[in-house]
Amino acid sequence: MNTKPTEKVIPEGYREDAQGRLVHKDMIKPIDAERDRLVCEIVERAVVLSESLTNFKASAFGDIDAFVDMSLEQYGAKVRGKKGNLSLLSFDGRYKVQMAVQESIVFDERLQAARALIDECVTDWTQGARPEAITLINDAFRADTQGEIRTARVLGLRRLGIEDERWKRAMLAIGEACQVVGSKSYVRVYERVGDTDQYRLISLDLASA
Repeated sequence: MNTKPTEKVIPEGYREDAQGRLVHKDMIKPIDAERDRLVCEIVERAVVLSESLTNFKASAFGDIDAFVDMSLEQYGAKVRGKKGNLSLLSFDGRYKVQMAVQESIVFDERLQAARALIDECVTDWTQGARPEAITLINDAFRADTQGEIRTARVLGLRRLGIEDERWKRAMLAIGEACQVVGSKSYVRVYERVGDTDQYRLISLDLASA
């Protein structure tokens, strides 16, 4: 049997503080009451803004998907599944809308095999290797503050032109260890900077606005 938690009833003329204690309104200091009013007002506005951004994101994705389908119909083509990264420009080139897909990648146990092979290489190369190369390799496998391996840095090792057979096998293991576990889609809106070929991001992020 499911039971809903009983909603607490606050007596008339009282407020509940952060510790759950009932405090009569007459006992609340004016500065505390003003702080409460300010915080609640900002939160109310933030909730409205958050809902607007959520609606904007859903609407923008829907409109972009519909436009891409309409464009592809001209060629008798149809995209299955999620649409990839793309950019749309206004006719005059002043505005640009980008839809970007960011994949979440993790490594399976084969990354340990790659690390073991790389360690063999590093051990043999230590005497003659440039310190920068050793630092780059070690840093790639260093966990971040959340204890996660830095995916981009590990994948970046594959760009190093090293011909050692063990290194090549390690890079193969890294490639096969990659597992895509999810993806997030983003819409970014840009405005051209004057008459240049540069674009300025129109921020939708409160922290960077």
